[in-house]
Amino acid sequence: MLAITNGKIFTPEPVEGVVLIEQGKITAVGKLEVPPDAEVIDAQGMWVLPGFIDAHTHLGICEETYRIEGDDTNEMTEPVTPHLRALDAVNPEDEGLQDAVAGGITTVFAAPGSGNVVGGTGLVMKTYGKIVDKMVLREPAGLKIAFGENPKRVYGEDKKMPMTRMGTAGLMRESLVKAQNYQESIERGKTDPAELPERDLRLEVLLQVLRREIPLRAHAHRADDIMTAVRIAREFDVDLVIEHCTEGHKIAAELAEAGIPAVVGPSLSNRAKIELKDITYKTPGILAKAGVKVALMTDHPVIPIQYLPISAGLAIREGMSQADALKALTINPAEILGVADRVGSLAPGKDADVVVWSGNPFELASKPKLVLIDGKIVFSDHFSPV
Repeated sequence: MLAITNGKIFTPEPVEGVVLIEQGKITAVGKLEVPPDAEVIDAQGMWVLPGFIDAHTHLGICEETYRIEGDDTNEMTEPVTPHLRALDAVNPEDEGLQDAVAGGITTVFAAPGSGNVVGGTGLVMKTYGKIVDKMVLREPAGLKIAFGENPKRVYGEDKKMPMTRMGTAGLMRESLVKAQNYQESIERGKTDPAELPERDLRLEVLLQVLRREIPLRAHAHRADDIMTAVRIAREFDVDLVIEHCTEGHKIAAELAEAGIPAVVGPSLSNRAKIELKDITYKTPGILAKAGVKVALMTDHPVIPIQYLPISAGLAIREGMSQADALKALTINPAEILGVADRVGSLAPGKDADVVVWSGNPFELASKPKLVLIDGKIVFSDHFSPV
């Protein structure tokens, strides 16, 4: 048993007392007696937090020390590829995973890129391990789709659909209608075997979306592209998460009313394309104040994953409350990713993914001193248990 004592505990709510860990799980949090047989970690003067969660990365899929060899982000040979799985491209030896652990990020969503209208499914995984299958928390955890300039650029250059935003939306609707027809054929096949269709891996994934087993994870920067994603989600009655949401501050009330969460970022960058002309760190705070469930992202390797807390700090500087920023790296992404029963807060029964910070994690001088994943110490910066 481990007992983390004397620290400033955030669950993410502030709590006084002790964090107890046994067999990889949190067993208790709060004011309680430390069992005499516990191994004590004295966090005097430090902050004790849940491991942070990056809700949108390409970690393990786009290895930053490689070019073509380590880049498996986009299968840009056809625009609709729902049957692709990020799981099959993750390399657990990607150095970005080591950076994540040392940076206090213990869980990530890793997904295909945004070159295709429908890019494939992503997974939620821990950032420590040797075999990706053993790192997985949820797979599949969402179907990546993309609106805006990326699909237009990739396929428009070859005079292929989509060349326009209309084409992107048309392909998305067409794909979902095909899945609806596939489901109808399956239903007919239950009474008439002659009607049973051949198995279709692409449509099987889209059926998971239609059944609301997984959400659409929609790459969308501009406000009009975001609303196109919302429109299609309403038409087909499916769950939706907006990725990037760069102009989300312009339509915050609409997103809040629709109950659609936003994974905002990467904002620690320049205006690399026209869709980013209004990028600002004010966006997360505006969305949170409007009632939108907000998570933050690095889009690693676009922004190195260890800078996720810095992104939160900059959002605080631009008006987001510290409480909302902390939720945006912990419980909010856990709920958006569908893994809040395992991670995202310090609570009895949850995985013991705990980080002891030298100070406020949103201040530049602070850094992780001790990182635990599933109760195991996976990183220590000259920090020894008592």
